[in-house]
Amino acid sequence: MSHNYAAILEQIAEHVATADFGTARKADYIPALSDVPDDHFAMVICGTDGEEHAIGMADLPFSIQSMSKVFALALAQRAYGDELWQFVRREPSGSAFNSLIQLEQENGIPRNPFINAGAIRVADLITSRYANPDRSAAEFLAQLCGNPNIRVDNDVYLSEHLHGDRNRAIAYLMKSFGKLDNPVEDVVRAYFKQCSIAMTAREMARACRFLACKGIGLDGKQVIPADETSRINALMLTCGMYDGVGDFAFTVGIPAKSGVGGGIIGVIPGEFSVCVWSPRLDQRGNSAAGIRALEMLIRAIGRSVF
Repeated sequence: MSHNYAAILEQIAEHVATADFGTARKADYIPALSDVPDDHFAMVICGTDGEEHAIGMADLPFSIQSMSKVFALALAQRAYGDELWQFVRREPSGSAFNSLIQLEQENGIPRNPFINAGAIRVADLITSRYANPDRSAAEFLAQLCGNPNIRVDNDVYLSEHLHGDRNRAIAYLMKSFGKLDNPVEDVVRAYFKQCSIAMTAREMARACRFLACKGIGLDGKQVIPADETSRINALMLTCGMYDGVGDFAFTVGIPAKSGVGGGIIGVIPGEFSVCVWSPRLDQRGNSAAGIRALEMLIRAIGRSVF
């Protein structure tokens, strides 16, 4: 990597430490996420050449939440190939990530795999094809980042389980349209488990590096074919930041996926993957400091996918 990423990350961290993010707040509707200190911050860049740069609490695990949807999608692609797109569409939603209204209007077919309805349908498809759907995402992520000890955070899982009635409502609505194949509780359990995985920013940057490397993982093996990698990147660019995707494409301009635990993963294909983590969220459910950090990074290196 030709830029002085260590110096760039220092500047970003200094800015984030003193910046005012207004009304940004943590995801208190999942109680286990509300205990993380506001000032936690980490950022890790993982180059396609294997070079890494990190700053902040890069080795402190946090709840990956909806960033897991990228990896669940890759698992479903492995199992279903192009058949997958019969079950979930590929369009931005323009609605809240947990909306039921759009789902009902579109006869139970989710608009894309990164809103909750789409991710629940993907979890349903994984449940049909994988022997241990509750563990499949964690095991996949463990392989991708090179840490066999990746686990579900049970406290977060119990929080998700106890406060997950809206996601159950989404699943039951799809079931009523005949668009869910397995029992609702089996599917939402698998979904809650994948969202409750705990990983560090360093591990997440490593895990998504295959998206910057035409599908080649850290171990040099093909994770998914290059064309399917391009499809995931396209979906991240158009659907990965909830209903803030347009602003993010305008200001940052890279494929990315956020989670309400405060993490964001992103890639510039052929160059690097990146993970940034800060727990306070903007009104759209994306990390406020994380978006600022990525915008500063892209400006500093003069690169986006555009």
